[in-house]
Parts: sequence; C-alpha cells; structure tokens
Amino acid sequence: MALTQRNYPHQKLIHHSDCGLQYCNPTYTSFAELNQINISMTQQYDSYENAVAERINGILKQVFGLGKTIVNLKLAQKMVKKAVKIYNSKRMHYSLEFKTPNLTHSNQNHNYRQYRKIPILVTQ
Repeated sequence: MALTQRNYPHQKLIHHSDCGLQYCNPTYTSFAELNQINISMTQQYDSYENAVAERINGILKQVFGLGKTIVNLKLAQKMVKKAVKIYNSKRMHYSLEFKTPNLTHSNQNHNYRQYRKIPILVTQ
C-alpha cells in the first residue's frame, strides 16, 4: 500500500519497525532494498531510538485502544483503520503547528518544529 498509494513517489519511503523476525528476514529486506524503502529499526528493542515512531505507536495503543487484546482480526482491522484515519485527519499536533498530519503532508512547505536544541554527542 505504501508503494502504490504514495502522494510523493520521488521522495524517500521509510518503514519503521522493531527488530521482529519478519522485518529482519532476507525476503523482506531484499524487497525493501529493491523498492528503495529505507528500513528504520531499533537496535536492541530500545524504544528511545526512534521516539517519534514510538510516540505514534503509543498513541494508537493507549488513546485508541489498540494495545488491548482484540477478539478477532476483522474487529482489529476496523479499529486500526478508524484510529489511523482519526490520527491523520482530525488529531492536531503541536509539532505541526496545530495542523493534522494530512494537512501538513499536503503542504510540503511546512517547517517542522525541532525539540532538541543542543546536539547530543555520542562517545565510544
């Protein structure tokens, strides 16, 4: 779906996931490479490594109830579809100057807020 429904096919596509076996599988990684999909993955199940994606996942789980046990696949699919639709089209975000993700995505001239003022130095 991400490949076929893209509004900006010439921009980079990034898929964020945990280090689940299905995402480390050579079949998936080869598919991603062939389709120029950048894979973003946590190193050691550390959710702080990709805080933005993990924040979205947390909102979907906690606010929209997707962290609960859902009794069947059909209900789970319906809940996910509804949650993502609300998240993208109705939920305004501080970092997007109180705009929705859909509105921001359609306006590529948007300036994103930066939360980190001082770069973090990593030493080995």
